[in-house]
Amino acid sequence: MPPNDRAERNSSAEDAVRAVAPGTALRDGLERVLRGNTGGLIVLGFDHAVEELCTGGFVLDVEFSATRLRELCKLDGAVVLDQDITKIVRAGVQLVPDPSIHTDETGTRHRTAERVNKQTGFPVVSVSQSMRLIALYVEGRRRVLEDSAAIMSRANQALATLERYKLRLDEVSGTLSALEIEDLVTVRDVSAVAQRLEMVRRIAVEINSYVVELGSDGRLLSLQLDELISGLDPERELVARDYLPERSSSGSGSARRPRRAEGVAGVLHDLDAMAQTELLELPMVARALGHGGSPDNLDDAVSPRGYRLLAKVPRLPPAIAKRLVEHFGGLQKLLAASVADLQAVDGVGEARARSVREGLSRLAESSILERYV
Repeated sequence: MPPNDRAERNSSAEDAVRAVAPGTALRDGLERVLRGNTGGLIVLGFDHAVEELCTGGFVLDVEFSATRLRELCKLDGAVVLDQDITKIVRAGVQLVPDPSIHTDETGTRHRTAERVNKQTGFPVVSVSQSMRLIALYVEGRRRVLEDSAAIMSRANQALATLERYKLRLDEVSGTLSALEIEDLVTVRDVSAVAQRLEMVRRIAVEINSYVVELGSDGRLLSLQLDELISGLDPERELVARDYLPERSSSGSGSARRPRRAEGVAGVLHDLDAMAQTELLELPMVARALGHGGSPDNLDDAVSPRGYRLLAKVPRLPPAIAKRLVEHFGGLQKLLAASVADLQAVDGVGEARARSVREGLSRLAESSILERYV
């Protein structure tokens, strides 16, 4: 599935999971139904398509509450809510979806839930009386809502993994900075950083899904995640911007899969589209970056433009950083530039020129010290 389509699908599923997460009125109502041992079938949305599937029951227009949901699920039939989950619009209805829609479920309630979801596009919740579980049907898939303790256990394991990967990312990122100062960067060094950035990003996406699923129980986890991945997305873009070949649209870099967008957007798209097994291979990462796909290319020398180190200079606007890079054409010329040279760039006054000069000098000193001391 293309990344853009996958993002839209994940967003829809995420909204549905968020609606039934712990701390919401709907989740409270579902757990009341489960404890009451009555079961239930709840459609999370109402339009003409849903109305056509409803037979019998009662037409309502009352404010949603957990206790009302519990009482209405005692009736022999489904409950239909509006899309915002603020109103109960139908109760005690029999849902009659198209029987030709494929389903792997066996129970009547679950088969109906899956078919209604596929036919209308609205999420459907099924509370099983016999199996004692709550299942959410969204985007044609079944998702069992688990207890917060089980989700938190997996989330903590993922968080520990993220911390280890983040430490390794900081190491290779620091090494790259020192090599950039010395003008000794190879494709291998850039690929290693891009690889680690993508790995950390994917683990963070998994943890974020746990945060959504935990609802109000995931606040602390969310704070820890935000602290660990702060600045991750800008760093990915800066690496791509620094090392993008001049003509990335031709050559072996784009031969494996067509890009939806060229330039930096194309690199990020290719990295996002890589399979997990591909991401483990540095030549494949190098290809996504536009630097060929052969192991022989990994030791080729490359020079950064300077976006990544300029982003570390305090209070330097991105627009000024872009002008500096375009004026000097590369990091080494930027490092060699005097205050007077920097002042020649449009929008760079004496104070800012000195700030950039001192900032780059401090970065150069600290990077070399961290690498060799």
